[in-house]
Amino acid sequence: MPLDQERDMPFWAHLEELRWHLWRPILVMIALAGLAFWKIDWVVGRILLGPLRPDFPTTRLLCRMGSCPPSWPLRLQATHPSEQFVKAMVLALATGLVVGFPYLVWELWRFIRPGLYRHERQALQGIVLWVSLLFFVGVAFGYGVLVPFMLRFFASFHLAAEVENIWRIGDVIGLVVQTCLAVGLVFQLPILLWGLSKAGLVSSQALRKGRRYAIAAAVILGGVLTPSPDVLSQLLLAVPLWGLYELSIWVVALSERRTRRYLPL
Repeated sequence: MPLDQERDMPFWAHLEELRWHLWRPILVMIALAGLAFWKIDWVVGRILLGPLRPDFPTTRLLCRMGSCPPSWPLRLQATHPSEQFVKAMVLALATGLVVGFPYLVWELWRFIRPGLYRHERQALQGIVLWVSLLFFVGVAFGYGVLVPFMLRFFASFHLAAEVENIWRIGDVIGLVVQTCLAVGLVFQLPILLWGLSKAGLVSSQALRKGRRYAIAAAVILGGVLTPSPDVLSQLLLAVPLWGLYELSIWVVALSERRTRRYLPL
């Protein structure tokens, strides 16, 4: 049963407790953002613009496979007096959000855990680890795979030889941050479908029957979530989304088997 003290708390007391559970990770993220802002030149040069460097792991892997991408002329600029400062703050806050994400999930888990029944707590055991792991894998995939291909596509595409690529630094920061965060959240699909199965809203059989629609949805999402219009970048996201859907089917089926095992005869 849920703890009596937590169950009998008034509504406003729950809100006050939630406020403190949210404030702690917010303060941690702000501190991490401050650290990132202190080293913003390193964050921009080595991380943000890393996919454009010839020594980036994805680039080196392509070179080893015999398809080394050519170099291209590219310049970055700021077109507003405060653009570099404002975008540096945005990038620092995004860095703090990504690094502090597991602590946010852990604090939310601490808030909801006392109100759960014992079997619910057992079912959610390890949820913080899996949510954080999938988020980091998604961010790493977006940064290490999608972003390099998108940047290289945009940088190598020319309407005419006379047109020079001069990008606003704010646009580059926005593309990288939005892509990484979006893919990190999309990689929560197995957790979402597992939760829906626990609520009795979906089953592994229904997910198998809907496989063809899931593949179509993965292709559409691949086109929506990747700003790059080239088919390769869209497929680079669509294929992992399909893989996540197949993983979700396996996770839901495994959960169903465990549930049936412990049901009374």
